[in-house]
Amino acid sequence: MDRAGDGDGWVSLTELRAWIAHTQQRHIRDSVSAAWNTYDTDRDGRVGWEELRNATYGHYEPGEEFHDVEDAETYKKMLARDERRFRVADQDGDSVATREELTAFLHPEEFPHMRDIVIAETLEDLDKNKDGYVQVEEYIADLYSAEPGEEEPAWVQTEREQFRDFRDLNKDGRLDGSEVGHWVLPPAQDQPLVEANHLLHESDTDKDGRLSKAEILGNWNMFVGSQATNYGEDLTRHHDEL
Repeated sequence: MDRAGDGDGWVSLTELRAWIAHTQQRHIRDSVSAAWNTYDTDRDGRVGWEELRNATYGHYEPGEEFHDVEDAETYKKMLARDERRFRVADQDGDSVATREELTAFLHPEEFPHMRDIVIAETLEDLDKNKDGYVQVEEYIADLYSAEPGEEEPAWVQTEREQFRDFRDLNKDGRLDGSEVGHWVLPPAQDQPLVEANHLLHESDTDKDGRLSKAEILGNWNMFVGSQATNYGEDLTRHHDEL
């Protein structure tokens, strides 16, 4: 991180933010490259919906989808959801994805035109009673499953407060689509900077506004769980590849 910056022996907030942004983009490029090799089965430099569907779910004749699996309905829902997302990512509507369109399919949170599909999928995942809203118990259920007789941990109580004070903007006790969007895709937020500030705050033990190697190693678990190391994956890479 410091070598990519000014090489002064310390990691500043600016260097940390730049490194996190770099690892985010590299992760996206790597995942798209791996998917491209899987999905572009005819090697024509494009990925058609049929290619992606067959590579993901296997080849079925029309009307016979998943007739040979136990939980056919679940797979049908997953297929329909993937096709819906693909159609939104496929901006020219030709049923064939360019590399940019496949990137939008795989990482919709990075593309403004995919915002509505991210919100819709989040609502579908959390809205268990299908009333079109996320209730506080549905929100908590996505984070924590209580064991019988177990006392609710303090962090869950904190999440309830987060829901009440920051997620539920109109204070009606539930999240609508707009509030879900504000939560999962905050407007105009520099996410690498948010992450960098968090890491600096938690790891800068002498509070001099920068991180030493000792401070980073002293709080290694925070970095392993961070985008700064691609959630630990970078620790297994050869450093001359970074």
